Amino acid sequence: MANIILIASLAVLGIIIAISLFLAGGYLWWRHKRSQLQFIEPNEDEDSSSYSLRLPQLTTQEIQDSAVTSIKQQNQQPQQTFTTPLQNNINRRLNGFLNLKTPLIGTSTQPVQNKPLGSSNAGIGTENINSKDGTNKSMSMTDMYIDNSEPSENVGQIHFSLEYDFQNTTLILKVLQGKELPAKDLSGTSDPYVRVTLLPDKKHRLETKIKRRTLNPRWNETFYFEGFPIQKLQSRVLHLHVFDYDRFSRDDSIGEVFLPLCQVDFAGKQSFWKALKPPAKDKCGELLSSLCYHPSNSVLTLTLIKARNLKAKDINGKSDPYVKVWLQFGDKRVEKRKTPIFTCTLNPVFNESFSFNVPWEKIRECSLDVMVMDFDNIGRNELIGRILLAGKNGSGASETKHWQDMISKPRQTIVQWHRLKPE
Repeated sequence: MANIILIASLAVLGIIIAISLFLAGGYLWWRHKRSQLQFIEPNEDEDSSSYSLRLPQLTTQEIQDSAVTSIKQQNQQPQQTFTTPLQNNINRRLNGFLNLKTPLIGTSTQPVQNKPLGSSNAGIGTENINSKDGTNKSMSMTDMYIDNSEPSENVGQIHFSLEYDFQNTTLILKVLQGKELPAKDLSGTSDPYVRVTLLPDKKHRLETKIKRRTLNPRWNETFYFEGFPIQKLQSRVLHLHVFDYDRFSRDDSIGEVFLPLCQVDFAGKQSFWKALKPPAKDKCGELLSSLCYHPSNSVLTLTLIKARNLKAKDINGKSDPYVKVWLQFGDKRVEKRKTPIFTCTLNPVFNESFSFNVPWEKIRECSLDVMVMDFDNIGRNELIGRILLAGKNGSGASETKHWQDMISKPRQTIVQWHRLKPE
């Protein structure tokens, strides 16, 4: 009996020792991983603050190698350093930073049809996705966010600056202040803060401090993005999104700004005042198109360049978009054209031009009904969104202005973004 008790005691003791060794090994591994992060405490200042969360840096040789070819830039992802306010929960983000991955910049879409219904011409310049050998080229992420249109409503402005440290391959962003923000609270004020993202990486988001009860906040916060060679920055888009903080419900979106970094001259420090654009309420997406009219031969040309952020209609979170265009005189539909279908994408590049014969005396009476559709093999094709380009009763002020600009500037190509309407 004593032998049995002794053997059982030794077995229990062995199990306890094994568990202890396992836990000790896991703790040492966690300490090793955590020690790879270096935290730099900020210097507290009433007017400004700077925060940094660093990952291990690339060596000089690795940075030089990353600039040799664009292929190496895509296959060897640089380790990045993000700056974040200290009040953010670092432990919550630890796992994400240890497994930092950057998605590829380009996207590729494959048309289902080789030839659209009706006649069409090749698209615009470098954005043409069909090469001579019939292959498809991916569209740069920066092309998705180049938008020079005016905001549909005034939701304030944001002031920030950009600077690049060539020696340390570091992008320095200073979020300075906001101006004339709309009131989101019942008190007639807002509690604004800014969320910072370097697209296409949407996983790692940085935020400023919340400024309470103000419509003209001053953040004066600095963010450092380290380990970014200048070639890599050319394919990134700075996204600044201003929110109103709400303790008991979801934060309200105030407005946002997209700035492709390929448009920034990093030879010196650049300061920007940018008008915030309200988020799309219908969330149908946007369409970039151009209009041109030649009075001499009575030819109206509509070019459908590309769309972005289309609404997903399929269960896979994507759509199979194509565009259907009707030429109308009053309420009478006269002529229809279609683009090819692009599968599994929310950001298609169409680059299709359609020409219509419209006499000068009727140019103010006609209109173009542009419908972005989702193709479905089984069942009826669904409408994603539409716009009506017309001189009088367009689907919005933007569409009417686009048509009027075309008439006032004959033989010139007028390019403009339009928000798609659900109906």
